Amino acid sequence: TGKTAAFALPILDRLDLKHNSVQALTLAPTHELAIQVAEAIQTYAKHLGRVRTMPIYGGDSMGKQIGRLKAGLHIVVGTPGRIMDHLRRGTLDLAAVKTVVIDEADEMLRMGFIEDVEWILGQTPADRQTALFSATMPREVRRIADRHLSDPVTVEIKHKTVTVPTVEQHYI
Repeated sequence: TGKTAAFALPILDRLDLKHNSVQALTLAPTHELAIQVAEAIQTYAKHLGRVRTMPIYGGDSMGKQIGRLKAGLHIVVGTPGRIMDHLRRGTLDLAAVKTVVIDEADEMLRMGFIEDVEWILGQTPADRQTALFSATMPREVRRIADRHLSDPVTVEIKHKTVTVPTVEQHYI
């Protein structure tokens, strides 16, 4: 659908590759989505130079993640629980973050991560750009949008049912 490209391309355009600091954070509800988004960003960035991106999620080696964070990353794509772990340990610095993406916000609500997302947003600079993507907009997701997005633009895509006529098969 191009959703990842819709937020990844502007993030890549705004990166300052001279600084090995985390400049963009994408929150995803599952490690599978975090991996998928990080891989897509790397694909989009392949001709831009050395863009350092890493998925950060529970179940992956904490030592490996800490090593990569110390070496310097530009973009972190992670699950709320592991992002919080790194913030509490002091191994993830979000002071240079310019963009935060909350991907599948309704799914994070369903999985019980909304309070974690709000806590993480509180650890980021106030002047960041925040983008929120959600298939539905339950009251709790709308509350986060109202609290953390300034002058947001809502893009709503209506689901359209298409009827396709059946094709009769003729056998000889």
